[in-house]
Amino acid sequence: MSFPGSGLLKGLATTAKTATRRAVTEQYPENKPDLPDRTRGVIALSIDNCTSCMLCARECPDWCIYIDSHKETVQEEGAARPRQVNVLDQFDIDFSLCMYCGICIDVCPFDALFWSPEFEYAEGDIRNLLHNKEGLNKWMDTVPEANLPAPKEDKAAPKRAAKKAANKPVAKTLEPEATDPAAKNTRPNQKTTEPSDASGQTDTPSAEDDQS
Repeated sequence: MSFPGSGLLKGLATTAKTATRRAVTEQYPENKPDLPDRTRGVIALSIDNCTSCMLCARECPDWCIYIDSHKETVQEEGAARPRQVNVLDQFDIDFSLCMYCGICIDVCPFDALFWSPEFEYAEGDIRNLLHNKEGLNKWMDTVPEANLPAPKEDKAAPKRAAKKAANKPVAKTLEPEATDPAAKNTRPNQKTTEPSDASGQTDTPSAEDDQS
């Protein structure tokens, strides 16, 4: 059962209880907060990994990502013919519209977007919250290593090494020459004749020998 002034007394009791406790307030900005690695502070862009696939811009529920690119023909070393690549011209994120849902980071198939725990980018003018690709790329220095992707193993390297070893020409070894002078002067297709007697006739069996 409440009575007049009971709410005031409860409030004063709570104040007296907390007045004796140690304050937990951190003096910011003198003391920087120790934030977890997965803190959603700002989105960082790796320009080298971006292929301008437009997937992040299409999936963004706020439509705060603006991308523009053009195609160029490049000739890679060892390639049979040149190929076309997308060159990133514009990548802007309007953080005045962004709701930090992280969908763009989750759907990126090329590991071009990362979360950075940095949050000190407040502006006096809302128009300055539109960050271009150079500004987004600077945040890559603040991305924790735990958020970066692990290096991928090149599974095709052993196959390429085996194929290269199989295509390598094998040096032919020469057989040692015969040391016998008689065998050296004898040709493979040369017919050998039986030794003849002093008269120059060969010892061939005659019909008389057969009858005897």
